[in-house]
Order: sequence, then structure tokens, then C-alpha cells
Amino acid sequence: MKRIILTGGGTAGHVMPNLALLPKLQNKGWEVIYIGSFDGIEQELIHDKKIPYYPIATGKFRRYFSKQNLSDPFRVIKGLFQSYKLLKKLRPNIVFSKGGFVSVPVTIGAWLNKIPVVLHESDLTPGLANRITLPFASAICATFPETLKHLPQGKGILTGNPIRPELLSGSKEEGLKLCGFTETKPVILVTGGSLGSVRINNMIRAILPDLLLKYQVAHICGKGNIDHSLTGFKGYKQFEFIGSELPAIMAAADLCVSRAGANFLFELLALKKPNLLIPLPKSSSRGDQILNAQSFKGQNFSMLLYEEEINETILKNKIEILYQNRQEYIKTMAESNLSDAGTAIIRVIESMTTSRSS
Repeated sequence: MKRIILTGGGTAGHVMPNLALLPKLQNKGWEVIYIGSFDGIEQELIHDKKIPYYPIATGKFRRYFSKQNLSDPFRVIKGLFQSYKLLKKLRPNIVFSKGGFVSVPVTIGAWLNKIPVVLHESDLTPGLANRITLPFASAICATFPETLKHLPQGKGILTGNPIRPELLSGSKEEGLKLCGFTETKPVILVTGGSLGSVRINNMIRAILPDLLLKYQVAHICGKGNIDHSLTGFKGYKQFEFIGSELPAIMAAADLCVSRAGANFLFELLALKKPNLLIPLPKSSSRGDQILNAQSFKGQNFSMLLYEEEINETILKNKIEILYQNRQEYIKTMAESNLSDAGTAIIRVIESMTTSRSS
């Protein structure tokens, strides 16, 4: 049996494409194993998939001062030794890395064991982990055409971003029931990404009384960010995180207000959900979400609101404009030519495996 190691973690965005590939790989006869961190979100998300999970020590590459910057390099080195030994024992045919800090020691460990590695980059420009591991990879799959100019010649392959198939079969009725909503008002899905966004949470809650006059609001606010004083508000449902219920809740949503992580953008595009994007600002990121959002705005898939511009009046107006023009966005998204990214990526994986064995 062909054996593949999937790796990636730190945020759900570094795990979801792996989950999207999992059933396709298994259907093609691959034995799938996951390597992640001890305490990252990837362990929680992989748990229900009934595949072997091996944790390793990890360190985070921070762009700001922290005492952990002094100790984390040693954790990365420890993770590298663990990865090297683990991969030598498991002997996979190939490693597929979705990025995130846990992927660095795994990718280098694979290279040291002469195991081919395929990377995937969801954003317009490669993230830090992928930039570090590019020299050790055989190929890197790109989501945006603009990404190819940032990659070494001959390594970049345009594949798109894989979408979990279960998202396409969500039940609107089930989603409304999960939220306690009715069919009489449109539904806004608000999410700040897998870790939540305090700024978006606060702004949505500030205009909540006005929103609830016309809309119902499903709010994914992040772990520890539920406002219990608002529990029980009719038409407002809070979630720390949504897992298996996400397809149903997205099916129930008429609009979405969200960050601009590439994975979620392509899910919105596949589901044709009109959306208002509030990307992470450069002050707290490398600016990748801003580029993603600008690309989607330029293709008329999304509206864009920079976090620095937000106030209560502007946010309410943007949501109302989005709702009034929702059919225009739906039409544009329906006309987009989405490739079968999952199949394209597996084609790259099998190509690299074949070239190694020949």
C-alpha cells in the first residue's frame, strides 16, 4: 500500500486542505498518517478521522519579541530529531505539507531521509514555514496564479485550493435548527477565523441590536470569546468553534462577514456566499490576508473593509450594501471556473512518487 504523511498545523487553515484531500487519498488506496504538534488544533481536527496521529515538539516563528523566541529554536531542533527518526521508521512514499510551524521539522526530516515532499501554499505569497522549507521540497502547489512568480522556477504548480466535499452537501434546514433560527429573516455568518477575532467580535456585538431588526446572526467567535450576557438573544447564536456542523450552518447563511484566510475564501466561492472580508491588518500579520481579499474583491467575489476603517456606521452600511447587491456577487461567483483542486494536487503527489521510484 502507498503511504503518505500529511502535516501542517497551528491554525485550522493549515489543516483543512489536508482534511479535504483525505477521502480522495483513501479512495485511491493511500494509507494516510498525520504528524502534528502535541497541543495544536490539528490534533483535535484529526481525532475523528480515524487515522494514526504522531505528535512532535514544535516551536513558533514569531515576528514579535517574546521570551519563547529564546527557547523555541531548541524545540524545533528536538522536533527535527523526532521527525527524522519517525519518518525513518514509517518510511512513507511521500510527505504532503500544508505549512504552519509544525511542518518545518517534518519537511526537513523527510529530506534527510530522501523522502520527496510536496508543499501547498494557500495564500498569494508563501508563508514563513513554506519559505523555509522550499529548498527541501520537490514541488509546491499554488492556489493563486500570482503566487507562481514568488516560487523557484520549475517547482511551482497551479492547482487551486481543495474544498472539503461535505461542505457542498450541507442542509439549510439543519443549519437553521442548530442556531434556533427561522426562515423569516436572512442569516449572517460572522467568523474571525479558527482562533476568533476580538475586534470583529466587539464590532458585531456593538451593532447587534440594529442587525437583529432585519437579520439573524450566527457568530463563530473563537475559544473563550463567548459573551454570556448575550446568550438567549433571539436571532443571535454564538459558537466558540464549529466542526461537523459547519456545512449545515454555511448552507443556512445568506451572507458572511469574515477574515480573509485563503481556505475559507475558496469555500465561500464554491458555495457562492456573498461576503464582506475584514482581513488581518499588517500590524498583526504579514499582510497575506490583505492580498487575498484584494484579489477576491478585484474578481467581484467579495466586498472589502480594512480593519483600520471599521466603525459601527461603516460596518452596518457595508453589510446592508452587500445584502442589497447579493445577487450580483452570486452571479459572478457562479461564473468562475473552479478547477478540481483536490484531484490536481493528488496528481502532483502521485507524479512525484512515481518519479522517485523510477
